[in-house]
Amino acid sequence: MPDYEYGYGINLVSNLLEFSPKRVKQIYLDESKQGAKTKKVVKQAQIKGVALRFCPRKDFERLLFERNVEQDVVHQGVLVEFDPEQTRDEKWLLSQLSKLQSPFYLALDGVTDPHNLGACLRSANAAGVDAVIVPSDKSVGLTPAVRKVACGAAEMTPLVVVKNLARCIDNLRKENIWAMGAAGEATQSLYELDLCGGLLLVMGAEGPGLRRLTRERCDHLFKIPMQGAIESLNVSVAAGVCLFEAARQRN
Repeated sequence: MPDYEYGYGINLVSNLLEFSPKRVKQIYLDESKQGAKTKKVVKQAQIKGVALRFCPRKDFERLLFERNVEQDVVHQGVLVEFDPEQTRDEKWLLSQLSKLQSPFYLALDGVTDPHNLGACLRSANAAGVDAVIVPSDKSVGLTPAVRKVACGAAEMTPLVVVKNLARCIDNLRKENIWAMGAAGEATQSLYELDLCGGLLLVMGAEGPGLRRLTRERCDHLFKIPMQGAIESLNVSVAAGVCLFEAARQRN
């Protein structure tokens, strides 16, 4: 098979057509599902000159099976094949610093659930984050499920994969970027922090939280004040809370 990636869902396909139409190779559509949103995608593709293929339902389901798409995913009758982007690494991340007045980053340490990463990417894009950083080990990458949950944010907010997250944090701190790590046992509240200027918010996975070396590299540790009996939030929810508090202060 050709060296391309695939994804599904109307939002992903619509964003690819709007922001990266040259990457789209072909769009497959279940001809039994032709609602208003699907027709909008069809019109976008025709304007951009992207190939469309309308498939009977059985043929569309066979395409999903051949591409190992899980049966319970919400694909909305749309499948897209597109050229993968070049993987962004720490070298790329550091090369972008001179272009940014007040860099704003999110680092996720050990997040392995694709739905959580997709939701974090979506929130990061909405909050104006310049890049999301993940380690190459013990972390999920840009899977079709991540792209679907991200609703197109994965095509607009760069995902940077680094070999050593602790070292990456050190290198960013050398560039006057403050690393703020979320930790349930911290004494300082999120709302007591100054989140303006160069900022890296660091979130750990549910359960284990930040790994020791990651935690030690943070300039400050903070917690999200909890009013109820629940002691912790889902990482994507926690990231959203932190990102929008930072966005509020920065704006």
